[in-house]
Amino acid sequence: MATRLKDVDAVVIGMGFSGAILSRELTKAGLNVVGLERGADRNPAEEFTLTRLRDELRYVARLELMQDNSIDTVTFRNAPDELALPIRRFGAFLPGEGVGGTGIHWGALHWRFLPTDFRIRSALAEKYGAKAIPDTMTIQDWPVSYDELEPHYDRFDKLCGVSGQAGNLRGKVIAGGNPFEGPRSDHYPNKPIKTAAGPAMFSAAATSLGYHPFPIPTATSSAPYVNPEGITLGACEYCGHCNRTACEANAKASPNVNIMPVLRSEPKFELRTRVFVTRMIYDREAKRVSGVVYTDMKTGEEYEQPAGLVVLSSFVFGNTQQLLLAGIGEPYDPKTGRGVVGKNYCYQFEAGGEAFFEGREFNPFMGAPGMATAFDDLNGENFDHSGLGFFGGGYVACINGGAPPIGGRVLPKGEPRWGAGWKQAEAKWYRCNTRFNTQGSVYAHRDNFMDLDPTYRDALGRPMIRLTYNATENDHKMSRYLVEKLDAVVKAMNPTHYALHNRPKNFTIVPYQSTHCTGGTIMGTDPKSSVVNRYLQAWGAHNLFVQGASVFPQQHGYNPTGTLGALAYWSAKAITEKYLKSPGPLVQA
Repeated sequence: MATRLKDVDAVVIGMGFSGAILSRELTKAGLNVVGLERGADRNPAEEFTLTRLRDELRYVARLELMQDNSIDTVTFRNAPDELALPIRRFGAFLPGEGVGGTGIHWGALHWRFLPTDFRIRSALAEKYGAKAIPDTMTIQDWPVSYDELEPHYDRFDKLCGVSGQAGNLRGKVIAGGNPFEGPRSDHYPNKPIKTAAGPAMFSAAATSLGYHPFPIPTATSSAPYVNPEGITLGACEYCGHCNRTACEANAKASPNVNIMPVLRSEPKFELRTRVFVTRMIYDREAKRVSGVVYTDMKTGEEYEQPAGLVVLSSFVFGNTQQLLLAGIGEPYDPKTGRGVVGKNYCYQFEAGGEAFFEGREFNPFMGAPGMATAFDDLNGENFDHSGLGFFGGGYVACINGGAPPIGGRVLPKGEPRWGAGWKQAEAKWYRCNTRFNTQGSVYAHRDNFMDLDPTYRDALGRPMIRLTYNATENDHKMSRYLVEKLDAVVKAMNPTHYALHNRPKNFTIVPYQSTHCTGGTIMGTDPKSSVVNRYLQAWGAHNLFVQGASVFPQQHGYNPTGTLGALAYWSAKAITEKYLKSPGPLVQA
């Protein structure tokens, strides 16, 4: 039997970016907050140090910072009529585990969605007619606008010390930035980080073809910076070891570096790590959650933590699983289209390639993922889709983000893959290549969803989350269009060799593609079409606020973290300025 603990004002499940932001804002409002994290504590002073972080085998190959599949995983299938099997080792996507979550090992590309993204169904219907949207495409407008979120985007930019070039400052288009972005209220906190040789060549080629390239905004400080929490960030050292690990210079933003130092010294905050929340305690009649039950993974003891407010801020899979287990909201049924929990799982549809320039040095062993240029002309509704046969789009980019010795090598087609010839080819081409990517949207489809697996259970006896997902015809058409446009830009760069790669027909759980998973607990205007309202408050439990990318109605052509952070501040403001004064539904159903 679980040991009942003393009541607290709020409990936060999951200590990634959203959990850390909500914990910080709630303690500032005077609440006593307990943060629960099922992974280890990760303190930069102890763990983000040299030479420890320069270990590609440990972090990139053996996935030190990722979720432990031996305790909990996801079962996967491509279609509803297939048998789902457990993912024994994450590959296509890499959920993080421990304090900081996926916010530690991300590449830190930092985007805002387009204003039209937030009203995409209405925008498509107005431009192409409502009948042009396929019945199977279950996209919907967000219940919040870009203008409403903009102050919170700005706040998250400053928390992270984002480096970039504004393209639209208070409605005025600025040369050198992204001319398609929504109006910004302020510049980025830092100037763009350095541009590598490959992206500079890409920028010139894209400009010659009429596109509008700009340096990709990145949550990596280009210079020493003090964020609004009073935390000093270092400048990027272009070490080449950003992906799948942390940053010893404290230049790449993470919850651990940008928020946790002030939370750790906050008397109203208590952090408990290696505690696995097995369920939320739901009072259906009262429409509220009275607390959570968790298992201390260090001792095996079970505890009940009562709380007046519950913030659910784990990864997409965890958020959806907790709601299904608690019975909050109607589970989604793809056969009838009824229900909402688990609906509209979306991914990111990426395709790219590489080009080789004989005799030209690119120094790929150094750099940062943000040392990249992109053009946004083919994203969202930035271009006319008439006659193209698809909706959506994405940005097109060239990246010299560091090519580590194990995973950072590519060769032109036809070069040997083994023996002395392979060694000679690696020595010849390693320093002479640059890479490309198209980061495409995924518009929700009725057959892509999550539910509880009827067969497999995790180490604590709970049904695993079952993911049913495959790429759609719309996704493939959109992606092939982007790759076709990229091909013209690469040719204009005049490489010695190059290759571009379209996505295979069916999604596979290997190799790595993107950790940009969204949906499952989507936000909307009513309980029939969504799990949470515009303030991320659950329709079925007024003291439960669900955070993270699981609330996205669909995935647009950008990395999700910028919008995830903005939504966290938006929701925190509603809780502290409205809900705490008058607890109850903030939006009437």
